[in-house]
Amino acid sequence: MEWVVTTGKTLDEAKDLALDQLGVDEADAEFEVLEEPKPGLFGRMRGEAKVRARVRPTQARPKVERRKRKPGAKADSPAAEAPAAAAPASAGERPARSGGRAPRNASSGAKRAEPKGAAMTEQAQDDQEQPSGDLPSVADAATAFLEALTRAFGLEATVTVVETEGDDELEARIEGSDLGVLIGPAGQTLQAVQEITRLAVQQARGGQRGGWLRVDVSGYRVKRREALERFTTQVVEQVKGSGQAKALEPMSSADRKIVHDTATRLGGVETSSEGEEPRRRVVIRPA
Repeated sequence: MEWVVTTGKTLDEAKDLALDQLGVDEADAEFEVLEEPKPGLFGRMRGEAKVRARVRPTQARPKVERRKRKPGAKADSPAAEAPAAAAPASAGERPARSGGRAPRNASSGAKRAEPKGAAMTEQAQDDQEQPSGDLPSVADAATAFLEALTRAFGLEATVTVVETEGDDELEARIEGSDLGVLIGPAGQTLQAVQEITRLAVQQARGGQRGGWLRVDVSGYRVKRREALERFTTQVVEQVKGSGQAKALEPMSSADRKIVHDTATRLGGVETSSEGEEPRRRVVIRPA
């Protein structure tokens, strides 16, 4: 993922602008501070803050096959036990290292002693770098967890994990009837389902991050994008005709990115994001 560079009156403002461009939450972004405002006379700040940011890189993942499972099929992944498996993996549940130490029996629940001080940091880094061939794949872990989740909700659904074209990421698609409970108002529940699924996959893979994973329910994300593009087009035409700026309703960073991109493509207007999360919104004004 390429870096983006943004500036603002404060570091927080510069970071918010970067998140708008990337279309991700702060937890999924990586920042580098290039410049900071400097104190001037009478407590005033001089200059602007400048940061560069990108989507947080993940470890390379193995090629996965497109697959489909039916509800109720026996899962072969630890993530299939229950939705509660979404808690992050503890340090004592990392996969056994290859070489120099006998592998831990995964079913015994035994935990090895934790290293101390600097050795603890080195141990954590070593464990993160171990190959994942003996661990559940991202697709397996995501499918098993989401099947367990839909069963817990009493829903009839099918989970399919596919690779998206050109994005180097996986998308877990949940299809079925009456799945609105997994989407929620403006996709807020869907966002929570996505985050908890990522945590479950990470735990199932022994604490290793496993590639960029997105979750969609009944094609909601595609419909949401199309609806936002149509809405933005209407607002842009209104702004051009009236010559007056218009502030939109608060949106997530992903939705704001769609609005920014659509308005930029149409031309004749400028956009900016104003306010603080979770009430941050896009303002469209004449160019």
